[in-house]
Amino acid sequence: MEQLLLNIQQPVKKTLDNFIVGNNDECLDALRRFINSDNYHFIYLWGEVGCGKSHLAEAIKANGISVIEDIQLEKNERQIEIFNHYNELKASHGKLLVTGSNSPNHMNLRGDLASRLIWGLVYQIKPLSDHEKKEALKQYAKDQGFKLKDEVIDYCLNNLKRDLHTLLATLNALDEWSLKTKRRITIPLLKDIL
Repeated sequence: MEQLLLNIQQPVKKTLDNFIVGNNDECLDALRRFINSDNYHFIYLWGEVGCGKSHLAEAIKANGISVIEDIQLEKNERQIEIFNHYNELKASHGKLLVTGSNSPNHMNLRGDLASRLIWGLVYQIKPLSDHEKKEALKQYAKDQGFKLKDEVIDYCLNNLKRDLHTLLATLNALDEWSLKTKRRITIPLLKDIL
């Protein structure tokens, strides 16, 4: 008989407190001030895929602040709308967080919009080191209620895509497969799901 899996784990709410900071202390401090102060109105975050921009955007949005993600994907007409939105927010003392893949002047954005992106604070989100990823994966496994040996984490870091999204999704699949097959989490079990 096959064991039924009940998905009783609540999705982890993304907050500033559970963001894995790495070398982004200054940015995290600025985001806390952004939420709690009327002195900051615009923040632009940029960095490579998987560095944590979406996590931070979700945390900011949960505080009732407008967010635009992946601005580099916006077409010309939408860029004009965003430019106008910036001007409206400036006049009304509103707040906006925008994320993108690169610094404002290194994307194919309208010049006027790129200039608005640098009106406020601009931070590059630095990716986690391997050691920081390893600690993050250990903590995640602990929070989810399963044990994860260092050699399994090392295997993941050496043989999978190294962004945190992929690594966490792999851990979730591994945990589920472990429960389903009633086997401990090991490298051979990991190889079974890859």
